[in-house]
Amino acid sequence: MAWPLDSSKPRLSRQIPGLVSAMKDLLFLAHRLPFPPNKGDKIRSWHLLRYLSDRFRVHLGAFIDDDDDWQYTGYVNTLCASSRILPLRTVYVKLRCLCGLLSGEPLSVRVYRSRSMRDWVAQVIREYRIQNVLVFSSAMAQFVPASIEGLKVMDFVDVDADKWRQYASGKNWPFSWIYERESRYLLRYDRAIAEQFDRCFFVSEAEAGLFKNLAPESRDKVDYFGNGVDTEYFSPDRKYPNPYGQGGPVLVFTGAMDYWPNVDAVVFFARRVFPLVQAEIPNARFYIVGSRPATAVQALQKTAGVVVTGRVKDIRPFLQHAALPVAPLRIARGVQNKVLEAMAMDKPVLATPLAIGGIPQSNAADILVAEDPRDLAGQAVQSLNRGDRNNDRANREFVLRNHNWSRNLQKLDDILRA
Repeated sequence: MAWPLDSSKPRLSRQIPGLVSAMKDLLFLAHRLPFPPNKGDKIRSWHLLRYLSDRFRVHLGAFIDDDDDWQYTGYVNTLCASSRILPLRTVYVKLRCLCGLLSGEPLSVRVYRSRSMRDWVAQVIREYRIQNVLVFSSAMAQFVPASIEGLKVMDFVDVDADKWRQYASGKNWPFSWIYERESRYLLRYDRAIAEQFDRCFFVSEAEAGLFKNLAPESRDKVDYFGNGVDTEYFSPDRKYPNPYGQGGPVLVFTGAMDYWPNVDAVVFFARRVFPLVQAEIPNARFYIVGSRPATAVQALQKTAGVVVTGRVKDIRPFLQHAALPVAPLRIARGVQNKVLEAMAMDKPVLATPLAIGGIPQSNAADILVAEDPRDLAGQAVQSLNRGDRNNDRANREFVLRNHNWSRNLQKLDDILRA
């Protein structure tokens, strides 16, 4: 997707001379460059950066694991007082993972081991006398010195240890052993980090509740703030050309297609659900829209009615002209942005219980929920045969009411300012 680098309004603090110098300094560490907002974690970290840069002098430390993202570093730096952006090289990642197996550390923490990042953090803290630290993803907590004075806030986002447990249950040995190991070691690490930090946030009440049960010693520090949606960007009022051309109704899945939970979801849907839909609606089509499709995803193109697009410039036309966005996730944690974005475009959504588990009060919206392949297919056929929906904009109104970034981030802002 091509991201318009001038789409945001200039930051207020950069328009008023002297205001920047009056702002407090804040260290923000993220495991990926917080731009472009083209996957779940980067959507959240991007809105954090944009929100905080109006309120603090932000010093950003982050890694890049996709060479295509280097083009955006200049834009990101316009929101920061200083930054340290480092590459995450595949060959070093593999070596660090091997070292992690030998040293008894979580692999997802060892991957980000960097003397250069550690030295930069120490320098920035010393030079700017930083009192506020916000860490996005617990793997980045390793760079925060224990001796720092001030407020340390951790945004875990999801309970990743439980995600690795889910991975383990769906894989054969040796991967099942590696993922189960990662689940145990990462939970131990995250519990230690939670004790060291002053406040810990998650993406939903459900995620926060799960971590409280897993780490009862830190339960008084744990809270949550939900994700939002850029509802001006994802608006059903704009009109886009139909990317599907002539043909039958389209079910669409959007997301990064090298991410295993997404791969598992589309393979499951294409093989076990979509044929049941086609039996009732022969001209139905299933589009898989997202970058870097894995080999298993590319192989689905041999299935009648299935189309794999790869990276697209803009997902909004694919959402607007789809009859039914689907989120048949069988491995999931937290809030699924793909669901919220489709809802913001006022589309009905077909989802598994796991895919909507982090969306509170979602029973008030137009979401079809099922888990069994036959039930999912039945819901899909019913929706496709339903024709035009009532124009009450229930899904968009739900997002506007519950997923406003400024309102959701106010809780974090109050803590940092205090």
